[in-house]
Amino acid sequence: MTVQEKIQSSKTYLGIEFGSTRIKAVLIDDTFAPIASGSHDWENRYENGVWTYSHEDMIGGLQDCYARLVENVKEQYGIVPESYGAMGISGMMHGYMAFDKNDELLVPFRTWRNTITEQAAAELSDLFKFNIPQRWSIAHLYQAILNNEEHISKIAHINTLAGYIHYLLTGDRSVGVGEASGIFPIEYGTYNAKYLDKLDALLKEKNFKGNIREILPKVLSAGEGNASLTESGAKLLDPTGTLKAGVRLCPPEGDAGTGMVATNSVLPKTGNVSAGTSIFAMLVLSKPLFGYYPEIDVVTTPDGSPVAMVHCNNCCSELDAWVNVFGEFAALSGSPIDKSKLYETLYKNALSGDPDCGGTVAYNFLSGEPVAGAENGRPMYFRTPDGKFSLANFFRAQLYSSMASLKLGMDILFENEKVSVQKITGHGGLFKVQGVAQQFLADGLDSAVSVMKTAGEGGAWGMAILAAYSALGNGSPLPEFLETEVFSSMEAVTVQPDEKGAAGFAKFIENYKKGLAAEYAAAK
Repeated sequence: MTVQEKIQSSKTYLGIEFGSTRIKAVLIDDTFAPIASGSHDWENRYENGVWTYSHEDMIGGLQDCYARLVENVKEQYGIVPESYGAMGISGMMHGYMAFDKNDELLVPFRTWRNTITEQAAAELSDLFKFNIPQRWSIAHLYQAILNNEEHISKIAHINTLAGYIHYLLTGDRSVGVGEASGIFPIEYGTYNAKYLDKLDALLKEKNFKGNIREILPKVLSAGEGNASLTESGAKLLDPTGTLKAGVRLCPPEGDAGTGMVATNSVLPKTGNVSAGTSIFAMLVLSKPLFGYYPEIDVVTTPDGSPVAMVHCNNCCSELDAWVNVFGEFAALSGSPIDKSKLYETLYKNALSGDPDCGGTVAYNFLSGEPVAGAENGRPMYFRTPDGKFSLANFFRAQLYSSMASLKLGMDILFENEKVSVQKITGHGGLFKVQGVAQQFLADGLDSAVSVMKTAGEGGAWGMAILAAYSALGNGSPLPEFLETEVFSSMEAVTVQPDEKGAAGFAKFIENYKKGLAAEYAAAK
């Protein structure tokens, strides 16, 4: 069967992911290979002390992304898709979207990037004896209650971005268990009942009238549910009217879950690092953690297995800004350089730098970084007077900086909890230049790191795989489906930690920790 025939007979599966800087759609066929894609660039805004995206940006971005996917299909295959075997929506996890009984958004979307819920996160963590990070939806809800915000008396439902878009397309108010694990703690595949009881009692003390169990979205595991694209959902996604209603939608998942799927990291002792605007590591646990730590989240795979997650708010944004500076210089010199070539040149040159960056240290905090103890964002760098300052060392420091906070959190798992990992797989934009960030990460974590051929496709591809699983899984467990159907012949490149590189990264981290006091002072 040709690709055209597969498109016409709905043997294709669509994943759409709302990332921090880009909305991306990836279409795959029944061999799970990408056959088309589309994307829409967008940026969060800092308005009235809150990082947000407007409702118009969400809907307009979704429609533009889908239109670009359709155009890509038309260009390659000469046809326009009218239906799919299944589709799914993913998004940056956490954050806060509160709605009244008429499904009107009560306050602007508060994204994961906000660090405005410190009191709520601390009180809930203490109440549950379970780490509740500031970006989790329940922390945002409770902080709004503590602040006695005007909208709280009108709340009928809260949701995440992925859950909300899924609802607009289907009328179904459910989320995948991995996405739900960034809303509220999960136990046995649903919200932890004991913690819900404790929260319910606490909210009554605060005179909150809502029922927390009714306010939170329903939880589904991968492959569950029977949501489908409604007539209004089809018109919303494709205003041209070509797309037909009735397409199955799998449970919406967060970018953490799609990252695990995209790297085949859903079995115990597997892990992945997703690196884009933010960076996070997911290690699937073989046993519960002994303690709880503000630097470590406990979330789940899309089929409900417990995962230790180290999430850092900042990764590539400052790095990208420096690439743009060098691009601007190249243009001013009369020798403009293609963006991809610019990245490759600067990244690969960093490999020639000193393993410890010659005494250069960089901090990439555009926003607060709780794992490193930074309340606010202030990008900065310093260097020792006797160090070797060069372009290679400066850019190596910037690349190290993109994963330094992650290293701080991972050390807790490796050293305090003795968590073991058999394989770590990297994916996301940081790994697009082959062998550079991958080698530095291997050195920093002192672990082999693999990158698959699909690393640049990221979460949208992982979401398309989850959509395919909902249609083709036939009751097989998700890990088995991924291992035998999706990844059995997938190409991957693995690098081992380099002894000198690992020692140099350790020295960089030593200097990085010493300089954090200056970072904290600058942020004030």
